[in-house]
Amino acid sequence: MNLARALSESSDWQNTEDFAHGRVRRHAKMPVTILEIDELHIHADNIDRIHMDETGSMIDEVLVLSRHVSSTNTPAITLHAIGLPGESPPGEKGVSGGVNGYVVPPSPRFASLYRKMLEVARKNGLEEDFDLTMETTHHGPKLDTPTLYIEIGSTKSEWNRKDAALVWSSVICEVLGLNGGASQGDWKGSGSVMVGFGGGHYAPRHKSVVELGNFWLGHVLANYSLRFEQPEDGSEIPGGNWRESASAAIEATRMAFPGGEIFAHLDKKSFRGWQRSSLVKFLEENDVPVLRGRDLSQE
Repeated sequence: MNLARALSESSDWQNTEDFAHGRVRRHAKMPVTILEIDELHIHADNIDRIHMDETGSMIDEVLVLSRHVSSTNTPAITLHAIGLPGESPPGEKGVSGGVNGYVVPPSPRFASLYRKMLEVARKNGLEEDFDLTMETTHHGPKLDTPTLYIEIGSTKSEWNRKDAALVWSSVICEVLGLNGGASQGDWKGSGSVMVGFGGGHYAPRHKSVVELGNFWLGHVLANYSLRFEQPEDGSEIPGGNWRESASAAIEATRMAFPGGEIFAHLDKKSFRGWQRSSLVKFLEENDVPVLRGRDLSQE
C-alpha cells in the first residue's frame, strides 16, 4: 500500500472506481491502471482475466507492488518474475499461490526496470542501506499476462520507508512514461533475451551480467528449481525435474518475447559437471545457445 500511495502521488491519476473485484484508479493520460484488491495477491489466480472482464479493458502486463520478506530480514529493493517451476506434485495448487509447475510469462520490462532501479536507488544514496537485487522465479499467482513483482523488504521498518517507495515510484513512472517521457522496455518483436539457470535465490552471477549487458531478460531459475538425479542403469540422461523446469521457463519467456532470440546464461559453478553438460545439451537441442558472461557484456 505504501508503494501504491507513492506511485499515486508521483503522477496524475483519476478518481477511484469501485468494481466487484477491487478498486481501480486509471492514469489520466496513459493506459495504466492501479488495482487494489482485498485478497492476498499471491493467491489471486486469474486476476488479470477477472480485471479485463470486470472493466472491459485489455491489459498487456501486470506489475505487482509487494512487500518482500526474507528469513534474514535483509533490507532489499528487488523484483522478480513468478511461477512455480519444479514444484510438485505438478498441476496442484501451490503452497505459495499459483499452480505447481506453471510458469507465468515475465514482463518484457524486467531488464529495463532492474537497470533503472539500480540507477535511481544509487543516485538517491540507498545502496548502503538496501541490497539492490533481483530474485529468481517463485510463488503465485497463476496468470496468463506477462508479470513482474516489484518489492521492498524485508521488515516493517523498510516497508514504511518513503525513500524506498519513492525509488520504485520514480522508476515505474519513468519506465512506463507516466510523466510525459518515452516509455522503456516496449518489446518490438526482435532482440536477444536471456534466461538464467543456476545459483541461489538472489541470482548474483545473473544479475551482474544483466546490469552490464544490453539485452532483454526472461525467467531466472535457481538450483532449487532444477532437481537433478544421478543417472542409473547406464542412462546418459539424469533424472529429476530439471528438463520440465527448463522447458517451462523457456516457453514462458518465448510467450513474452515473440520473435526473440532466446539464449541461456548459466551459473556454471553451481552445477556439477554432469549436470551442467546435460543442461547445455538439452538447451542446445531446444535452440537455446549458452553464452558466457564475458560475451554478454559486449551485447
